[in-house]
Amino acid sequence: QVQLVESGGGRVHVGDSLTLSCVASERTFKKYVTGWFRQAPGQEREFVAVISWSGQSTWFDDSVKGRFTITRDAAKNTAYLQMTRLTPKDTGAYYCAAYYSDSDMVAYSANRYEYWGQGTQVTVSS
Repeated sequence: QVQLVESGGGRVHVGDSLTLSCVASERTFKKYVTGWFRQAPGQEREFVAVISWSGQSTWFDDSVKGRFTITRDAAKNTAYLQMTRLTPKDTGAYYCAAYYSDSDMVAYSANRYEYWGQGTQVTVSS
């Protein structure tokens, strides 16, 4: 059982940056694909970004492409989501999720992910 804990959320203004962290309890976390999803009030949860276990493959939703970066530090069992040029549309609860895979192919469907964190809130005000 992998436990994921997100942190780094907060209240910022348009154009600001934030970096979210996702720390995993599992020492073999390096063999897990890690994704970030978000959910705005009254909306469905949506895919944001994903990184393969090796870090070789990443994928972003079009709405964040060029503004967000996803990385991971295997030694720290941690994945990061660096967010820049934030807009009010980026507001929501951000969730870290993971599934085991030693392939560099990644999935963006929430159904594929086995483990989820509790979320961290990001609020962007104008």
